[in-house]
Amino acid sequence: MLSESDRSLAGLRRALDSGALTARALAESYITRIEDLDHKTKAVIELNPRALDDAEALDTSLSHGAVKGPLHGIPVMVKDNLNTAAPMTTTAGSLALEGLTVREDATVVARLRAAGAVILGKTNLSEWANFRSARSSSGWSSRGGQTRNPYALDRTPGGSSSGSGVAVAAGYCAAAIGTETDGSIVSPAAMNGVVGIKPTVGLISRRGIIPVSHSQDTAGPMARSVADAALVLGVVAGSDAGDPATAEADRRGSRDYTACLDPGGLKGAKIGCLPGLAAIHAGAAAILDGNLQAIREAGAEIVHDIALPEAEAVRPFEMKVLTTEFKAGLNAYLAEFAADGAPKDLRALIARNEAHREQVMPYFPQDLLEKAEATAGLDDPIYRNARRDCLQLIREEGIDRVMAERELDALVVPTTCAPWLIDWVNGDNRSGSSAYLAAVSGYPSITVPAGYLFGLPIGLSFIARAYEEAVLIRFAFAFEQATKVRIPPPFAKTANLQPCPSPPGD
Repeated sequence: MLSESDRSLAGLRRALDSGALTARALAESYITRIEDLDHKTKAVIELNPRALDDAEALDTSLSHGAVKGPLHGIPVMVKDNLNTAAPMTTTAGSLALEGLTVREDATVVARLRAAGAVILGKTNLSEWANFRSARSSSGWSSRGGQTRNPYALDRTPGGSSSGSGVAVAAGYCAAAIGTETDGSIVSPAAMNGVVGIKPTVGLISRRGIIPVSHSQDTAGPMARSVADAALVLGVVAGSDAGDPATAEADRRGSRDYTACLDPGGLKGAKIGCLPGLAAIHAGAAAILDGNLQAIREAGAEIVHDIALPEAEAVRPFEMKVLTTEFKAGLNAYLAEFAADGAPKDLRALIARNEAHREQVMPYFPQDLLEKAEATAGLDDPIYRNARRDCLQLIREEGIDRVMAERELDALVVPTTCAPWLIDWVNGDNRSGSSAYLAAVSGYPSITVPAGYLFGLPIGLSFIARAYEEAVLIRFAFAFEQATKVRIPPPFAKTANLQPCPSPPGD
């Protein structure tokens, strides 16, 4: 297998263009690694049976001097809630959709192919993008089983883009696509020691993606470096008539975010620090302190005493929005794409799951699906008021107010807690996440590896206002280059529980 540096997108591009490597050989090397290691992690739910043929075709075109785009010949994986044309299937990890094929790729997948990417396969996920039960285990699906963290196999990979995060961290692909409604890109990216970009809602088309919420859903790249994630973001961003939310994407976004990769990008920046999550563990606080010092030394000013609403304040309103939009969005998706024999709406899905309870619900129920089915539609005043309250709390009176009053260029915050032990009885043992800030507002965020706690990855997130991905990439790249903390996963059976050094002041 190629070295870590050679497996960067730039390194692969050089090897392919020079003829030192073929697309077919590269795809074969990743498939071999998946076959050797993924029985431990269960990150890959399905390989593309045409991947090697696609790679050979790209080799042929390259030999004639025809390069499709910046990802020509590079293997990429996508989460199993993005439509991929037959013979691949699209199931959101649910046995209820097992075998479902569609005629056309999702817009994101089509753009990857147009840029020359080899779609190597689909990644496992938390079933229905973690919108089946409040007591779920992140990374578990009835079709794919339990995805495991390659840093410690008894630990969560985060959710719901668990397979994408693990596939990138474990070296099963060059980059991957995840989706996020609230934390589903940044949390698994942070917990697997990789970079994840959660874009502005509306920068990337959701056409052909199994939905949760049209207010908060977005796809985004996951990669081992900021440079790689920035390149993929430019490939998949842009307006699409199939998703009206992207009307402003071409005008306000970019097709080349690699232009923002400035190692001095933090000089003169004014960044507000939200340390709240660090209080969950003294070790995480020590990691945050070290990262803030690195940001200062890179030339930025850190502004403290930043106050924003806590997740608990907005969560009831957000859940009303998500359950209402999930029913409307999923019913529309199933009506368009579900084949004969598959459930055609949410009510039929709930009934199908109940009829196959032993296979589909061996550990946790479908309470979120049932709550969604009980909602009264997008014209319901309770739903409309909940969405208004979400934006007022987190956007107008939250991020917008603080950044204007304190004249900030971005916010910085711990992404989430360290990966917890997988627990199929009680579900996820979350102890904090900052993802709700960018999720509810629809604003962009990027998480970067920031350190390790008992050998478990910790991530740091930068958050900015709508369509300021270029700002975040500039800051994140400068931070990454100043710290360079990422180490490949050891596939350990459990975490390294040697005592951590006491933080200063203990």
